[in-house]
Amino acid sequence: MPKEKHLYYLSELKDYKVAGGYPDIRGWEVRDADKRVIGKVDNLLINRNLDRVVYLDVDVDQTIIDARHDPYGTPEDPEIKEFVNDEGQNHLIIPVGLVELMEDEKFVFTSRITHQTFAGTKRIEKGAHLNRDYEKAVLGSYNRDKEPTEDSHVQHRKEEEYADNSVSNRWDEEHVVEDENYDREISKRKPDDLFYDREEFDGVNYRKDS
Repeated sequence: MPKEKHLYYLSELKDYKVAGGYPDIRGWEVRDADKRVIGKVDNLLINRNLDRVVYLDVDVDQTIIDARHDPYGTPEDPEIKEFVNDEGQNHLIIPVGLVELMEDEKFVFTSRITHQTFAGTKRIEKGAHLNRDYEKAVLGSYNRDKEPTEDSHVQHRKEEEYADNSVSNRWDEEHVVEDENYDREISKRKPDDLFYDREEFDGVNYRKDS
């Protein structure tokens, strides 16, 4: 049985549009840590349970394809022997927490990811359905050069504790103001959405312009 779809392209959602006061960044160039162009924003990916953008969908530059790097990491699905980038797979995703919007110059900038890392990240076809294995592979690729901050066993234990903490408890910790829609909002949120409670999806820099 196919897993429930949890990510939607903005172009799929007729009732959704870019909110007033926010630039529509579709068509903007995306530049890496060295200001090299790695592609253009083609779409936005939305988690409907959270009602927010979680990824940029990027049509990659030909230089990324020509680099011909093997994708980083290995798939969790044992039926998939290895990750490869096939012909026609010319899109990749970037979590919103890893980018800044340069509104004056109209481009998207990421200070944490290099051209080489982008070239070595598993790509998809335009409009492809995204599963969690692919999301994890992309995050692993982007974070491969990140310095570990603590022992892996400690990190694993924290992740287990995080998973054991109920959605309602997490919600209590994160929302300390009264809200008449409080109970309804809790009921809408699914455990799967906790995947996006990490820094890579923190959009605090999403509208930074320097």
